[in-house]
Amino acid sequence: MNQDRFIEETKKLGIELDDLKLTKLNTFYELLISWNEKINLTTITKREDVYLKHFYDSLTLVKGIDLTRDLKVLDVGTGAGFPGIVLKIIFPSLKITLLDSLNKRINYLNEIIKELDLKDIETKCLRVEDYAHIASEEYDLVVARAVSHLGILIETCTPLLKVNAYLIAMKSNVEEEIEESSNILKNIKAEIKEIITFNLPIENSIRTLVKVQKKDKTPNKYPRPYGKIKREYQK
Repeated sequence: MNQDRFIEETKKLGIELDDLKLTKLNTFYELLISWNEKINLTTITKREDVYLKHFYDSLTLVKGIDLTRDLKVLDVGTGAGFPGIVLKIIFPSLKITLLDSLNKRINYLNEIIKELDLKDIETKCLRVEDYAHIASEEYDLVVARAVSHLGILIETCTPLLKVNAYLIAMKSNVEEEIEESSNILKNIKAEIKEIITFNLPIENSIRTLVKVQKKDKTPNKYPRPYGKIKREYQK
């Protein structure tokens, strides 16, 4: 996806890109590739592929929620900064926390934030199930892109949400995971409000946004996750 096609497709999402945002995205790309030579961030490195599979894919979150509002957002398992860094560039009013368990990625993310002069964005080097104990019910939105089984995400991420706030899992095929997560949803008093399925432009690969709403306060004690957070498709 070249820049002209990127601009065209983001307009279809209702997003207008000015020169400053395009410049920051380009700088982000250059920094990503530079750092990728030192630490393993992504196997997707061609500019056209990064713009499609990382930048555009990150922005498809707007299909599930209005990002022009002043939301406090947690990006779980952010990795190379997707979707969190892209969201911050395009929607600067968002207050974003980037969560990752590897210190070397946190160092990279801090450098990206500094180089792009991004404000109201922070990093945390913790596992999500540990962070939930110190940031309970702080967030308006938790987003996880290409991370783990849906059931694990629901179980570990909902304690971080305010009541009636949303977890949006950005995934590929997810039908089996939705069925397997039904008991977890009942146990923690959450429900799937919307499932949005679409295809990426050009390559037509399937993407799904699973929008989960927290319906009640988190109990003082909640179950430990039944598995570890891990990546689902290449970030």
